Amino acid sequence: MSEKIAVLTDSTCDIPAEIMEERNIEFLPLKVIYQDGEYLDRIDIQPSEIYDYFAQEIPSTSMPGPEDFKKFFNKLKNEGYTHIISIHISSGLSATYNIGKMAAKEIEGVEIEVIDSKGLSMALGRLVLYADDLIKEQELGFKQIVKKVKDKVQDIDVFFVVKTLKYLKEGGRIGKISGTIGELLSIKPIISIDDEGVYYNYDKARGRKKSLKKLQQIVKDKISSGLFTVDVMHANAREEAEKLFANLKDLPNIKDSYFGEISPVMAVHAGPGLIGVAILKLNN
Repeated sequence: MSEKIAVLTDSTCDIPAEIMEERNIEFLPLKVIYQDGEYLDRIDIQPSEIYDYFAQEIPSTSMPGPEDFKKFFNKLKNEGYTHIISIHISSGLSATYNIGKMAAKEIEGVEIEVIDSKGLSMALGRLVLYADDLIKEQELGFKQIVKKVKDKVQDIDVFFVVKTLKYLKEGGRIGKISGTIGELLSIKPIISIDDEGVYYNYDKARGRKKSLKKLQQIVKDKISSGLFTVDVMHANAREEAEKLFANLKDLPNIKDSYFGEISPVMAVHAGPGLIGVAILKLNN
């Protein structure tokens, strides 16, 4: 029997909606929870609404439940897919991956591989697009594609700065980041994600302007040899992020780039002012 393979991800992937639709890639929304109700990420609520309401209430978030996963898995199965590659936000930042793993065990009649991206935003997004490209090339089987996608995880880097660590702390996503005392001295950490998929201090700089300059230099150093995609994402910091994007997008080692805004769920944890860069090495 020939393989018909689907790609599934979640709303933290930050792939533009038009690309998701064009490629027929499904996503499970995470949830933003206010006192007055629950909103599906990027469906019922958009990033601007998060920032507009921050002064009144900082919401909480939650991941898709097992039934949410099973609904999507069964939908794809009923559409004739024989195999599903389900790629999600780092297990070090969310339980989404682990819930997907559990849910997949309860679905019969379709082979499902749930993959931990060890990343988020367009780092996750680029991994999803990579998987979709491999499927559309129709040169490899399911198991070969799964292996290549898992191997590609190590070719992804994420670096970002935030205006304050307040939101990461309140959301319980502080990981291995240190800097509470440093914040009083305006020391800004440049944050990355380690091999366990957890945030940590990659570097630091004094003040916002120098931290963005340092972020730009880190990216340039990372892409000095090879071929890459480089994506710049922000949380209500468009003007600063656009300047960074303009300084990076035309560098000779970049094959493709994207500029956009992080999902509402991630904005809850990062707070306004985040600027981040996702890098994917292509020639491995």
